[in-house]
Order: sequence, then structure tokens, then C-alpha cells
Amino acid sequence: MKLKRASIFTKIVILALIVYAAIMLINTRARVAEAAADRAVLQARVDRMLQENAELEYDIDHAGDPEIIAEIARSKLGLVKPGEKIFYDISN
Repeated sequence: MKLKRASIFTKIVILALIVYAAIMLINTRARVAEAAADRAVLQARVDRMLQENAELEYDIDHAGDPEIIAEIARSKLGLVKPGEKIFYDISN
């Protein structure tokens, strides 16, 4: 049996398929890298939200604690205990 030599057309088609496969591979790698970056950003956001949820749960669980109530009254409302003096640094 005699083997025929591949025609020039067949060689061009095979070369075109190889080039197409390489381009698709590069494109897919870029998309995977972009997806990994997006995943990292979203994971950081999830971590922040979990931390915030833990803090809120702590606040809910200790809502009746007198020390927490006093801290909120001091920091957010600016209240003071009777006879207590507050000094503000205005040198800045």
C-alpha cells in the first residue's frame, strides 16, 4: 500500500486548527485568572461580612449588659456620669 503525501490544503487546515486551539487556550487562561481574582475579592468581602456578623451577634447577646450600655452612651451619645469631667484636645 502506497501512502499519499498530505496535500498543502490539509497542512493549512491542520495549522489553522493548531493556531485556533492555542488562541482558545490563551483566552481560557486569561478568563481563569480573572475568575480567580474575582474569587479573591469576593472571599475578602465574605470574610468582612462574617466578622461584622460576629460583632453584631455579640452586640445583640450583650445588649442588656450595663457596661455595654454605658460605653454606647459615652461614645455615641456623649453622655457622662454625674461629677465626671471631659477634656477635649483642641490643639490639632
